[in-house]
Amino acid sequence: MGSEAESVVRVETALLSVDDKSGLEPLARGLAELGIELWATGGTRAAIREAGVPVRAAEELTGIGSWFGGRIKTLHPGILGGILAPRTPEGRRELAARELRPFELVVVNFYPFERHLAEQPEATDREEFVDIGGVTLARAAAKNHAAVAVVTDPAEYAPLLAELRERAGGLSGATRAGLAARTFGRVADYDAAIAAAFRPPAAEGDPFPPTLLLRREPIRLRYGENPHQKAAVYAVPPGAATGFQPRPFEVVKGDAPSYSNLLDLDTALQAAAEFPLPAAVVVKHATPCGVAEGATVTEALARAIATDPVARFGCAIAVNRPIGPDDPATMKGVFVDLLAAPGFDPAARTALDRRPKLKLLRTAPPSPGGLRWEARSAFGRLLVQEADRRALAPGEFQPKTTARATPEQLCALDFAWRVVRHAKSNAIVLAQGSQTVGIGSGQPSRVKAVEIACEVAGERARGAVLASDAFFPFPDGVEAAARAGVVAILQPGGSLRDPEVIAAAERAGIAMYFTGWRVFRH
Repeated sequence: MGSEAESVVRVETALLSVDDKSGLEPLARGLAELGIELWATGGTRAAIREAGVPVRAAEELTGIGSWFGGRIKTLHPGILGGILAPRTPEGRRELAARELRPFELVVVNFYPFERHLAEQPEATDREEFVDIGGVTLARAAAKNHAAVAVVTDPAEYAPLLAELRERAGGLSGATRAGLAARTFGRVADYDAAIAAAFRPPAAEGDPFPPTLLLRREPIRLRYGENPHQKAAVYAVPPGAATGFQPRPFEVVKGDAPSYSNLLDLDTALQAAAEFPLPAAVVVKHATPCGVAEGATVTEALARAIATDPVARFGCAIAVNRPIGPDDPATMKGVFVDLLAAPGFDPAARTALDRRPKLKLLRTAPPSPGGLRWEARSAFGRLLVQEADRRALAPGEFQPKTTARATPEQLCALDFAWRVVRHAKSNAIVLAQGSQTVGIGSGQPSRVKAVEIACEVAGERARGAVLASDAFFPFPDGVEAAARAGVVAILQPGGSLRDPEVIAAAERAGIAMYFTGWRVFRH
């Protein structure tokens, strides 16, 4: 195995062929200043020449110019031979015999298939978005990284130039190998996006692709569920699968989020997306412990925080509107670990910056419509399902008792149903209007979840409505709700003991409605 000095390759000739011209001028200028001879294809060459940097035409090496409207420009031994040739004595003799020019650096990026497809999703000529020559150049250079460096991302230009200057025009073997690995990854992502776009429509009822490509993202997690566990983030590359749509976020204050922070925030953001009015969601351990709508964010925050003064300690909060100048005062005295919002007013930022342990994330709640998938792991495998996006229609309120809910109580039941679908089963939500007053979740028995929700609500349970994520298997849960003063219940129904459960509600004068479908969340 050679030393580091022996593995350094001196770059004398570079080939440039890029669709994305960002950063091209300083790169070309920096390479030329190092005495590296530049060769480039049509548009790239024109941009470099316009910057006043000497560059030669790649067509000189092929003698073919551009064929078939640009489909063939670099697919020629005159270029590929100079990239792929091994730098062994035999390889060098063949290079000389065939009068080929060797390249030690290839700078290339691809015709943006993913972007064009996103801009023109209904295009019938999407094959015209597919890059052939650029991908071939990149693969060839990555294959021969023992002698050739390849760069496919403008973000890599600055560190590339820095090492070339430090090593007097040389690049280490480690750098070339790292660039090759990233190039193969880029090619894989590109091909995955193309394969997904050309895949025939799935069979009815089966929207999932036969393969799923995951790529590690540069998101740093402090740790996993516990500090002794390491964690990482992976995502499906854009265009590779329509069901996964990574939502961008930005940490604007505080430490990097942990694994659990992201789970908590995802629950909070999904719940916040349920509501058209300003809404706030307080989450602990990936389950809501306070949710409310309001005329303003301040009102929504105050009402959501009031649900459970104990559980909210160290919580994550998400709101579906920007944080305004008066909103931070609402959280005074509440230990909030993480706050997410679509934006932060400058005055609000000043106030929030005074809270040293608070983490702030800028991100918007997901769109409530459209196909979206969820994933978890089990048995060393990835489990994927459609996210629960089914909306409760007014006609699905099936009355089962003599007592009927008032219009206001029906609205409160609808609100509670939107919340309970985001709590962990067994889940019970008590609400007054558009505010939760008690939440019981994650219990092995439903009656225990009812008791916890009623205990949290206290006197606020009197006159409240209740939503249950699945049926009541026994009347005891209804009886516990009745003792607390609950006046209306919405539940899926479907238990063998439904008649007994309905009878318990009838005796208590509770208005009971069935939906006919459940919203379990494990």
